[in-house]
Amino acid sequence: MKTVGIIGGSGFIGSYTTKKFLEEGYTVKVSVTDIKKSEKYQHLFSLENSDNLNISGLKVEDLEVLKDFVSDCEIVIHGGTPFQLDVNDPQKELFDPTIKGTENFLEAIKVAPLIQKVVFIASVAAYNTNFPLPAYGKTATDTYDETDKKYISVESHPYAQAKFMANQTVENFITKNPNLSFEITSVSPVGVMGKSLSNREDSTSTGMQFLFKNKIAPNPFVQMLYDTNAEMAVVDVNDVAEAIFKAATISGLHGKNYLLSSESYPVSDMSLMLNHKEPKSKGNIIYKNQLARHDLGVNFRPVQETLNSYSKS
Repeated sequence: MKTVGIIGGSGFIGSYTTKKFLEEGYTVKVSVTDIKKSEKYQHLFSLENSDNLNISGLKVEDLEVLKDFVSDCEIVIHGGTPFQLDVNDPQKELFDPTIKGTENFLEAIKVAPLIQKVVFIASVAAYNTNFPLPAYGKTATDTYDETDKKYISVESHPYAQAKFMANQTVENFITKNPNLSFEITSVSPVGVMGKSLSNREDSTSTGMQFLFKNKIAPNPFVQMLYDTNAEMAVVDVNDVAEAIFKAATISGLHGKNYLLSSESYPVSDMSLMLNHKEPKSKGNIIYKNQLARHDLGVNFRPVQETLNSYSKS
């Protein structure tokens, strides 16, 4: 029975990833930033095969604890970067834990004796920090794939910039270390949506669905999405977990970074679908998913199915 370590394994995406590996018979170690806050991970113990689950406290800024966490893992998933839109101190809240945390993680896995596969849960921001708006020089209907030039802007949200820089850190590490004994693969999901496995109120991903369903704008960023009726690319959280599992268990994917996406819809249509109404427009595939479909064998669910599964009133 192989051991997988999932950093951030109790979050929105992380919970589904934990669920998938438990179902597939793995021993699963999940790290949480604050072990005292059991409400953030208690839901994992109701999952199938949770007897094979271990929870431990870890902050990615603490290198020695990180080294200890990965020391007995054959597979490691890194999804432990903060996702938040309301930010008071971007350096402290986003850039430090995202970029420094990635640097520490890379240092830790480099000396881990058993690791065979590493998967980074990156972001569409690794390709376009303006998401869900188009990158500079593109229109709202222009498509993206993994061969497109990556775009970053200092005017983009700090979260997106931090994720872009973290991805560059991973790419540079792969280039500078051509003889690694393990493979590193990344996945870059667009807007991840679906039903949460926990009852937590602080998930940004499920929070965005609540806002869109009820047409609430708590900050300028969300208001901008309504004002522009932005085309939002969506991917189901189940499909993201499936892609992470496949990336972790298929050989020959070293250095690849897969875009994970289903269709794109205007925010106004997303509001309709979240209220179980028909969208007014037809969804378009803006962020192409052929590479993930081909290499990882993921069949992406229609967005309408994903948004219908979100049930919070």
